[in-house]
Amino acid sequence: MSEKRGRKTARTATGKAAAKRAASSKAPATGTATGDLLFDRPAWSFETLARTHDAIEEVARGELGLDPYPTRLEVVSSEQMLDAYAATGMPVMYPHWSFGKRFARQEMLYRKGFQQLALEIVINSNPSLCYIMEDNTMAAQATVIAHAAIGHNHFFRHNNVFREWTEADSVLDELRHARRFVMECEERHGRPAVEKVLDAAHALLSHGVDRAGRGERPDPVATRARLAERARQQRLEAQDLWLRTVPSRAEPPEEGTAAAERRAMGLPEENLLLFLENHAPLLDAWQRELLRIVRWLATYFEPQRQTKLMNEGCATWCHFEIMQRLRDRGRIGDGAMLEFLDLHSMVVAQPSFDSQGYGGLNPYALGFAMMRDIVRVCTEPTEEDAAWFPDIAGNGRPVETLRRAWADFRDESFVRQYLSPRLIREWRLFSLCDDAAAPALRVEAIHDDEGYRRIVRALADQYDPAAQTPAIEVTGADLRGERVLHLRHSVQDGRVLDPLEVRRVLRHVQRLWGYAVHLTEADAGSGTELTAYRSDGA
Repeated sequence: MSEKRGRKTARTATGKAAAKRAASSKAPATGTATGDLLFDRPAWSFETLARTHDAIEEVARGELGLDPYPTRLEVVSSEQMLDAYAATGMPVMYPHWSFGKRFARQEMLYRKGFQQLALEIVINSNPSLCYIMEDNTMAAQATVIAHAAIGHNHFFRHNNVFREWTEADSVLDELRHARRFVMECEERHGRPAVEKVLDAAHALLSHGVDRAGRGERPDPVATRARLAERARQQRLEAQDLWLRTVPSRAEPPEEGTAAAERRAMGLPEENLLLFLENHAPLLDAWQRELLRIVRWLATYFEPQRQTKLMNEGCATWCHFEIMQRLRDRGRIGDGAMLEFLDLHSMVVAQPSFDSQGYGGLNPYALGFAMMRDIVRVCTEPTEEDAAWFPDIAGNGRPVETLRRAWADFRDESFVRQYLSPRLIREWRLFSLCDDAAAPALRVEAIHDDEGYRRIVRALADQYDPAAQTPAIEVTGADLRGERVLHLRHSVQDGRVLDPLEVRRVLRHVQRLWGYAVHLTEADAGSGTELTAYRSDGA
């Protein structure tokens, strides 16, 4: 399956510059007078997009105090949107067969009506890139501009998780380097050799994040210098590895050498891609750089995984509040407002747990509900709210409180801090104990004071990054004998790995390490060994 390349033929409109072009062509001025409609028909034009973007940005910055990155709007076709889906939503991506396969599958589902396309995709970069569908009506375009170009964009810029994990100024440079480097490697070493490394790295994508903060943040500016330095020292490193791993039989290794090597390798290490990039004995410099590129990609997406509820809740609250304010100003007509409300209601729909379409809690719906509930607590608190949220109840500063929450929290801590008893009752939330050893499910928390606290803890735990990814780390690497790589999975609450998937992934790890790989599953509490796997399938 061939990959999709060169998709960007999209048309663009970028805020103020496009507005000036619109003015020169005698398009209606932006204006702020009541009754000056931004658009009065479903069809859109670039002048209307620019005028609407500027009006939305005026409300966001002037009335709500939001501060998004500068935004570049790109109008794309359905095929281009599918292409963006297949390439993980990135504007520039390196070639890989899996992207072409994903494109073919999603295109088939879309053409047959089994899947709808998102109205937009937004990239966390500076300037931010926001893709909007050319098939959208103007009311939908206004909604997604307020949702993505303002809401998501502000969240990207100010949330501490994003600020700590990503560098928005260098995202596009890193993507361009990744694409160029992978294509150069394909020309020099052949596509099969490159795909083997990328396949193995993609299999470890969720274990390429340095959650403990020990890893070095990717630096695209220093990439070429690092590659040149690694190539220069490659022969010396190989010689040093030989001397360290094949000692003389007459001279046994000094006491404490193994412990010193463990400390030098930083073991235990949870970032498998980082460890293999730095210590795999047989990898060439270009292969190590491929691992770094995939590790960068995993790091880029990690903040989005940790803030899905807050990010979508922020963007949904922003589009709802901005569109309401534009309607109050007379900038949006009744027909457009009805279309917006219909679209908004679909976004925040939450199927009941016993309905056929239930797939868990809708992050748009729960996030939006929590944002509105914070506004209520700040402006119209009850005695219960005052007891649960003494710091914000009745403070009269709802938007400021939201902006501070968007900056300081991730999903897990946000739920612990702001999920209210009233919202628990409205959503009819309760906590179940699903014990495999018990004959039936047990309701652990109902709607009383202690039950509310248990429900908050149980829901927050579902958003905890530590509970979402298996805790696998490198515990040992035998560099003097058989060179076996030792991995350990700490089993939490009896959740063991799927044996078939373990064997598949271990083959990828062995391909990168070059020698045998052993993985042991042990209970996190007692340390009791449960299962052992070897890279040879034993």
